[in-house]
Amino acid sequence: MITCTRRIQFCSGHRVHNHESKCRNLHGHNYVAFFHARAPILDPLGRIIDFGVLKEKMGGWIDLNWDHGMVVWKDDELGCKAAGMIPGQKTYRLPTNPTAENMAAFLLLDVAPEQMANTGVEIHKVVLWETENCWAEAKL
Repeated sequence: MITCTRRIQFCSGHRVHNHESKCRNLHGHNYVAFFHARAPILDPLGRIIDFGVLKEKMGGWIDLNWDHGMVVWKDDELGCKAAGMIPGQKTYRLPTNPTAENMAAFLLLDVAPEQMANTGVEIHKVVLWETENCWAEAKL
């Protein structure tokens, strides 16, 4: 099978609710997401999908929802309250605690199917780098 990958960088803040150490505090990262795509056949040009379309669909969702904003768990009352103290603060309420693992899984299982609908292309793996030394991978 042939696959292709698009790299998307973004900056975002989060807090890991009930973390045993410093990640329980609001803080930010320069994230890098790798979206691995596959399709049953290549298009007439010999591609799975144009890389610009992956940027528009997956990167566009990230720009709108996570980039330069705070990602907080919807059940984290203090995190939501803290993010809401800044007028106009972009805040995304994730259904799970915003660990790198949960964020990668959310991109794969929730965001990608919606964004890639009607393209004939499936995002089958998301790798999310939280730092140069720490990343998580979610795959189908």
